[in-house]
Amino acid sequence: MSDVIREQIAYYRARAGEYDEWFYRVGRYDRGEAHNARWFDEVEAVMTALRGVGPVGGALELAAGTGNFTQVLATMADVVVAVDASTEVMMINRQKLKQAHVSYVQADLFTWEPEATYDLVFMSFWLSHVPPDKLDGFLSKVRRAMKAGGQVFMVDSLRDQSQTSSAVNHAAYDPESIYHTRKLNDGQYYRIVKVFYDARLVETLARHGIQARYETSGDYFWWAQGTTASF
Repeated sequence: MSDVIREQIAYYRARAGEYDEWFYRVGRYDRGEAHNARWFDEVEAVMTALRGVGPVGGALELAAGTGNFTQVLATMADVVVAVDASTEVMMINRQKLKQAHVSYVQADLFTWEPEATYDLVFMSFWLSHVPPDKLDGFLSKVRRAMKAGGQVFMVDSLRDQSQTSSAVNHAAYDPESIYHTRKLNDGQYYRIVKVFYDARLVETLARHGIQARYETSGDYFWWAQGTTASF
């Protein structure tokens, strides 16, 4: 497992310059007008749900990536702390935002520990890269990073039956495995973890003192929004 985690980090470092091709449906990810329109409609549904959480004082973004959601958080929060293992994506994020109230922390989220608490903890397309045997440990960190009455918002990929979410030359997901092989534009291959967590995640979050609801946008995304539970 540790080898796969290291390879996963290496993959996202190598992919930094082409990551937004996936998000914006460019090149190998362009699936035609109809699929692309559906994708962007669902992205906007997620963004609308996220905006509905704000405004907040402090926001923590885990696996901040190239900043597509950091831009939204920056309009909602007085302070944003963006964490990612890849210095390459953080450079893109920083150049994209150029916001003084957004700060950056380079850290492997499997070893990272929260040093403060926040009104909102957010993550996008990260939880699916957390193996099931590491999920409870990671969620315990999320809970410790939340203020009393704080919120969490996480968004990730649904198991896309049409296979139009990924690149045209990506292998299909194996329903019996949590491992998946990804290909970069230059032909390099990397193995990553990919887990499609479903609505049962709500029960897992409840064990960590987070009351949440799970929703889907249609074909491509799910999101879970929750608050610290009171006992």
